[in-house]
Amino acid sequence: MGVREAYTFAGVCGITGVIMLWYFFTFNSAMLGLFSLLLYGFVYTPLKKVNSIAVLVGAIPGALPCLIGWMAAPGTTFADPGGWILFAIQFLWQFPHFWAIAWIAHEDYSKAGFKLLPSNQGPTKFTALQSVMYSLIMVPVGMLPYYYKISGNFSLWVLFACNLVMVLLSIQLFLKMDKPSARKVMFGSYLYLMIVLLSLYADKVG
Repeated sequence: MGVREAYTFAGVCGITGVIMLWYFFTFNSAMLGLFSLLLYGFVYTPLKKVNSIAVLVGAIPGALPCLIGWMAAPGTTFADPGGWILFAIQFLWQFPHFWAIAWIAHEDYSKAGFKLLPSNQGPTKFTALQSVMYSLIMVPVGMLPYYYKISGNFSLWVLFACNLVMVLLSIQLFLKMDKPSARKVMFGSYLYLMIVLLSLYADKVG
């Protein structure tokens, strides 16, 4: 596939997706989808070769599907806390998740010119500390669905346990500073998101 074909394919898919969100769901979800597409394709992607702030920027479109899904329901508004809480959970999750991936694939990323770790020196204590910090913030944020009566007691404890595991895995990475520990954070984050979102769905209120 050439560059022109790639642009054409991506453009058609993107426009079609936004139209489908508008036609079948809501205008707000379509506009969020368009914003996510533009931010990911034209800001986050070029930033990968400029500065590690790309990870922060990319975490926004990475978490927007949760908010888009919430806003796709008729009658929802941007004032609803539910969509923003789901957005916050997935937004924060991306930092330990992605930095673990970047830790493991640092050499390949460097060859491609990608600057995706917080430190210019590559995998360092600072990167591991950042993972610990974001994992810790995930603990109180994980209690918000229960606080706002979006989900019940069961999911509260599931989220607390999952967040605690992420904190412990990140601390282990900080202490050991090796790829096996980063790999545990990476695979742990995969399971985290699946378990957390399924538990919120199963335990939703109303």
